[in-house]
Amino acid sequence: MKKNVGVLGSGQVAQVLADGFLKYGYSVMMGTREPQKLSDWNKKSGERAQIGSSSDAARFGGIVVLAVAGHAAEEVLRQAGIENLKGKTVIDVTNPISHEPPVNGVLKFFTNLDNSLMERLQGLAPQAHLVKAFNSVGNTLMIDPKIPGGPPTMFICGNNEEAKKEVRGILDEFGWETEDLGKVEAARAIEPLCMLWCIPGFLRNQWTHAFKLLKL
Repeated sequence: MKKNVGVLGSGQVAQVLADGFLKYGYSVMMGTREPQKLSDWNKKSGERAQIGSSSDAARFGGIVVLAVAGHAAEEVLRQAGIENLKGKTVIDVTNPISHEPPVNGVLKFFTNLDNSLMERLQGLAPQAHLVKAFNSVGNTLMIDPKIPGGPPTMFICGNNEEAKKEVRGILDEFGWETEDLGKVEAARAIEPLCMLWCIPGFLRNQWTHAFKLLKL
């Protein structure tokens, strides 16, 4: 039996991921402070879809997805209730994008290469099992990406092996291959992939691409 999924967020990324989980047979609750933003989503999403507060969604989900803007991520975890995340797989989709505009197509981050946003979030919720995923691709390719050359690669990291195994299973369902880069510190390298992914978009309006790790 599949676990319930709580999605923290109400933006496009959160809705796309929620739809993906619904497509593959999960029950989903989206947690938000602005339920009116999800009224259209709720109407089309069927009986396995619900809307609640952040804390409602965190309690509901055996798996929790954090899909909010990076600058709001810590506050949303607090609203969800740190205790509600204890022992659960939390898929961290966030990137530490600053409010400043890109420079020649390159985003600015409010973190540095010695301390990722994921590490901050894991420190805030030490008994949650955070796994970084879905942060290095656009929302149009998150579910069932059809790209010449085969399934693209999703880079993940996290401290808990069982949680990463769970996320790998989800990525398999969603049409990805997975590359596990180790513990939470690897987010220092994975989060900046967002910068790299966005450059062709900002410079040439090319947004339909994903990364692929080639091996011998």
